[in-house]
Amino acid sequence: MRTVFFLSALAVLGMAGHGWAAADDLITRGRYVFALAGGCGCHTAKGEPTNAGGRPLKTPFGTFYGTNITPDPTHGIGKWTEKQLIDGIRLGIRPDGSVMSPVMPYPAFSRMSDVDVRALVTYLRNLPAVAKANQPHTLSIPFLGFAMRLWRLFFFTPTIAPLQSPIEGVARGRYISDHLAHCQECHTPRTWSGTLDLPRYLAGNPDGVDGEVAPNITPDNDTGVGEWSEDEMVSLLKSGFLPNMDNVQGLMALVIDGVPEGGYKDMTDEDALAVARYLKSVPPVVHRIERKKE
Repeated sequence: MRTVFFLSALAVLGMAGHGWAAADDLITRGRYVFALAGGCGCHTAKGEPTNAGGRPLKTPFGTFYGTNITPDPTHGIGKWTEKQLIDGIRLGIRPDGSVMSPVMPYPAFSRMSDVDVRALVTYLRNLPAVAKANQPHTLSIPFLGFAMRLWRLFFFTPTIAPLQSPIEGVARGRYISDHLAHCQECHTPRTWSGTLDLPRYLAGNPDGVDGEVAPNITPDNDTGVGEWSEDEMVSLLKSGFLPNMDNVQGLMALVIDGVPEGGYKDMTDEDALAVARYLKSVPPVVHRIERKKE
């Protein structure tokens, strides 16, 4: 009888240990997804705690401020359920039913795989809570809540996300580029409505966030990155250095460096190469982007 009890106890401890290991694995995966999303850098203000919000994002419609996505129950996501968090990430819907601005790139995140989005949520829940109030946006858009709901109605179509993400090759690169790193959100020009000008996908945006110029990253030889080698593209993603040994600045530097918990620089070599190969595979677009004069 004692032997049976002892063996049963070992089995329970083994299952518990497996559960702890599984939870640790999920957090580790979530941290990597977080890094591939640029450390969710828009939610961390300079010199402030990670994900506590307050970073200004200047757009043609006014200034948005990154929100607090720490587990604080008053100002952050501490009271959000897992489903509510996933709906926020993928669908742009808050727990009260209001709609987020697409400055939070839920149209890109909508195809984040089930496994990745759950891992990301688990990771976010395990970061330190910070009791910091959110800063109101200063925008030129009247009736903001209604406007965001209309924008979502006309310009966003929810899709069924995959269970698992692709694991290798160009498909992996496209998944990272489009749905985690959301490269198109900065490098594709916008239409009058703020939607992506898809015929010029990744062809550069002369009027990006914070007034920055996002270059053409299609493989056009004259106006894009067609002459870059795969190794040079990998180096940029992981170090921030251009082929001419200049370094990137502004928002691109932010997402590469990320926050202490991670950024593009923490991509595996295999994933960075997959992104490079995907960018080499997209249709080249002739679109010369001039840097703004200081």
